[in-house]
Amino acid sequence: MTIIKNFIIKFALVAIVFTAFSCKKENAAVTDTSNETASLQEHPSLILTAQGVKDIRAQLGSIPVFDNTLKAVQEEIDAEIALGIDTPIPVDYSGGYTHVRHKRNMVVLQKAGVLYQILDDDKYAKYVKDMLMQYEEMYKTLPLHPKTRSYARGKLFWQCLNDSNWLVYVSQAYDCVYNYLSEDERNKLETNLFKPFADHISIDSPQFYQRVHNHSTWGNAAVGMIGLVMDDQELIDRALYGIKDLKLDTKEKDDDGGFLNKDGKAGFLANIEEPFSPDGYYNEGPYYQRYAMYPFLIFAEGLHNVKPELKIFEYKDGVLLKSINALLNLSDADGDFFPLNDGQKGMSYYNDALVTAVDISYHFGTQDPGLLSIAKEQNKVLLDDSGLAVALGIKNGNEKPFNKKSINLSDGPEGTQGGVAILRNKDIELVFKYAAQGSSHGHYDKLSYSLYEKGEEILQDYGLARFVNIEQKGGGNYLKENKTWAKQTIAHNTVTQNETSHFNAKYDIGSQHHSVLNYFSSENDKVQVASARENNAYPGTEMLRTMAIIKDEDFEKPYMLDIMKVTSNKSNQYDFPYYFIGQVVQKNFDYHTPKTLNPLGNKNGYQHLFVEGTAKASSDNSKLSWLNKGKFYTLTSVTNTNDELLFTRIGANDPEFNLRREAALMLRRKNTKNTLFVSVIEGHGSYSPVSESAVNSNSSIKELKVVLDTEAYTAVQITNINGNTKLFITANTNTSKGEKHNLKINDKNYEWSGSYYFE
Repeated sequence: MTIIKNFIIKFALVAIVFTAFSCKKENAAVTDTSNETASLQEHPSLILTAQGVKDIRAQLGSIPVFDNTLKAVQEEIDAEIALGIDTPIPVDYSGGYTHVRHKRNMVVLQKAGVLYQILDDDKYAKYVKDMLMQYEEMYKTLPLHPKTRSYARGKLFWQCLNDSNWLVYVSQAYDCVYNYLSEDERNKLETNLFKPFADHISIDSPQFYQRVHNHSTWGNAAVGMIGLVMDDQELIDRALYGIKDLKLDTKEKDDDGGFLNKDGKAGFLANIEEPFSPDGYYNEGPYYQRYAMYPFLIFAEGLHNVKPELKIFEYKDGVLLKSINALLNLSDADGDFFPLNDGQKGMSYYNDALVTAVDISYHFGTQDPGLLSIAKEQNKVLLDDSGLAVALGIKNGNEKPFNKKSINLSDGPEGTQGGVAILRNKDIELVFKYAAQGSSHGHYDKLSYSLYEKGEEILQDYGLARFVNIEQKGGGNYLKENKTWAKQTIAHNTVTQNETSHFNAKYDIGSQHHSVLNYFSSENDKVQVASARENNAYPGTEMLRTMAIIKDEDFEKPYMLDIMKVTSNKSNQYDFPYYFIGQVVQKNFDYHTPKTLNPLGNKNGYQHLFVEGTAKASSDNSKLSWLNKGKFYTLTSVTNTNDELLFTRIGANDPEFNLRREAALMLRRKNTKNTLFVSVIEGHGSYSPVSESAVNSNSSIKELKVVLDTEAYTAVQITNINGNTKLFITANTNTSKGEKHNLKINDKNYEWSGSYYFE
């Protein structure tokens, strides 16, 4: 209690000092008309505002989540100040000392600037000034970074992307200490550091800046934010609209596979217009949407505060705020983002970028009380106007649960380039990807999926092959296995034809195409379905995949039904993997284990798969059960006796151990023209290592059978161990909700309206 009282008294005294200081500034504004006084009236205005600082100080000591955040930040920055300032000459890749130190400095500068404003303690402003002056002294003679791997080298960092990160944060610090600095000091910083820094990111690096990509979004925000602080309209326009009159003779390609835009699509507004669908889905996927949301939203907040006439939060029908809701829905029950495209597993909405997103969305949006529940879980807020709004909302008990439901998110700037469907029923989540390529971070995995229960993977998507910011692993950058394995089709839960990836793993081809929604239905609490078609992954082959989460009273938990219909103009080999997570418990087929492990193939990802077991399907249903974290799961697949079953494990041709050693069961079907893959994955039972008891460890499915498959319809019959039978019929064509269907199967008529039938 004594500590709390001292804390409240401390901030009460700060408020009194600030009131006197404010009166002094207001009186000065009345009597002094110099440019210096005009500046005093304009800062801070970027993220923190002068009014916001007053409001924050008035509430200090009475808003727990804000007070706790402030206390933690103050302790953190006080410790940094005690250590002294270090601005080393840059030499390292990601994860190396100089890289980490400059990255740390940008965050420390931003936080110290905020502390100066809120606490009105000059030691924080002096610390910011002293460090900025060290950077000014170094930067004016700093060459390009010595590491040459990047397509656009920075000066402080090995790539312009990280230089842009730095300037986004440091511009906020500069805004906070602007009035603390003398005019000569500001001129020195702007002439020798900030303006050259912005020019290098943009004018000197058009291959980085003049693009529609998360990289250039950071660049646009960096140039624009420092432009707002400096009141430099040229930089602001360059940020919003890109570099004008850019003359380039050749098409330049970066090491990511992205291209320099020469069709006028560049700048911050283009980076809002192009990657986001009307639903707020970001085409690179949730991992990079999370990364890009910080510059998107922090620059938008600065534009809103300094240039309100732009109405930035209304741009493209308010898509920036919509995108936050979309991104939160692209997370599992634990808040981890689904690893679509290049995505590191474990990235979640507890990341600082999502603290920013949630706070800004709440403050500038509709003040959705569901966002407050996430902010409460995050247990920290921004130390600015939006963070104050969230803290007050939590203090007043306004939060409500953020309810994640089944949702279909369109892809493409007009929402016409496929999408991602998420089906949720109780604790089961199915993520079905039928989107466009996803820019340079896209994978060749049309109609792929992953499956979760309570945030735990049942069937996984591999994600990316990279150890982010771990220097020992390729300097913390993308590993070659990201292209040779993670991006390849065989690394995903979808069909690979003739051991060749979709679009032959060519970015130029894949970026021209997208899958097409057949139908999406989530109105029925018991049956939720997503169906999509892919016609371009393999010339002459069409894939139609229909996936359903079904809550059936005959089963313990909702189960997933998967129907993949393949139609081709020639005979092919089809490989269909199931990347299950857990320990094999039971199977209903005999398999052979080789004495020596060999790769399954020599290219397109196959070179990274060891073959651990081979079998021939011995019945109409092949079954595999496994145990993971105390839960049992069973895969039941419709097979024929010509089908091969392969146990595979990732890790072949990987001498540096860059890949995770994870298993799959692969269904291989050779010399086949048209075919149908049908399977069910059911969760059931539990195992306790404490009581050493297994409950309901066996599958509840007796038989899975295709009873009809035509161009127009596919019907699957599911019979449980008690003999109860259910029938699922999907319309392959004519799928509108009002469409009436009449179908005879085994001398029985079925009539229904809509896209599917289940009973």
